[in-house]
Amino acid sequence: MGSHVFIRTIAFIFALCLTHQSHAITLKIATVAPDGSFWMELLKEGARQIKTETNSRVKFKFYPGGVMGSQEVVLKKMHIGQLHGGAFTSGTLGALHPDSQIYSLPLTFRNLNEVDYVRHRMDEQIIAGLDQAGIITLGISEGGLAYTMSSQPILNIDDFSVHKVWSPNNNTNVELTLEAINVSPVSLSISDVLIGLQTGLIDTVATSPTGAIALQWHTQIKYVTDVPLIYFYSILAIDDKAFNKIAEDDQRIVRRVMADVVRKLDQKNRENNIAAMEALVNQGIKLVKPDPDQLNHWYEKGSDATRLIFNKGKMSDKAIDSLMTHLQTYRSLQTGLSSQ
Repeated sequence: MGSHVFIRTIAFIFALCLTHQSHAITLKIATVAPDGSFWMELLKEGARQIKTETNSRVKFKFYPGGVMGSQEVVLKKMHIGQLHGGAFTSGTLGALHPDSQIYSLPLTFRNLNEVDYVRHRMDEQIIAGLDQAGIITLGISEGGLAYTMSSQPILNIDDFSVHKVWSPNNNTNVELTLEAINVSPVSLSISDVLIGLQTGLIDTVATSPTGAIALQWHTQIKYVTDVPLIYFYSILAIDDKAFNKIAEDDQRIVRRVMADVVRKLDQKNRENNIAAMEALVNQGIKLVKPDPDQLNHWYEKGSDATRLIFNKGKMSDKAIDSLMTHLQTYRSLQTGLSSQ
């Protein structure tokens, strides 16, 4: 009798082990962030915490530096299960959820306070929309305000037409913005931009100060136009098929820990962008400022591009109206405060 009890006990323990293992998963995540960067260090720190809190039921394996190919390739690999997720710029996920590009409407934000006000009210809309498209969003991380960087000074937005301007692959907002200002861009993946600048294939890019330095683009440009052109941000995303294999309690741990990681990335990115702009100027790159009339012309062209994006149905009127309403509210509040 004792031997039968012993056998049943061993069988029960073995079954428990199998059940435990069935919930274990290693999430394979690709990113263009270079290994050793603060981006990767924070992600790895979060992964270690998740591994500990889930008792190794959830692990992460990262593929940094773009080794898995372009972001479009990463999406395809997610679709076939070769990868489970990645860190994507907003334009890449636009094909799955067009409104995920809402913050990158051209010449929309004039400072970071406006960004903070709007994001506080709209991030959840983006996350919900991606969720419906089969993408689990672990966080939206600030890349920063992008500025025009070029080999020659650009003060008037019409000057773009005589330059060889880079456009990211499959970023509808950028493509339509350049169309609105009569520019035929050179479309390249992010990994090909430095070579394009070095060979003269392109001579003008739009990126954040930290992006310019991290990707070494600053070595090929001489001027920065002091007008925020587009707000860049990244989305840390996992395919829902992979995420749903994780036990619900462990899902909550992953969401909580990675949300904290992304908040730290937001803060660090902002600090680094401020420092990076100072570094660019200190290295001899000239900051050029359009006069008030030229600046108004920039904003007019930005409005033209937004209308073009809306008219071509590349983004919902609900998302655009919501963004513009929040901006108008914020600017009215600031006008009221300044008049007191």
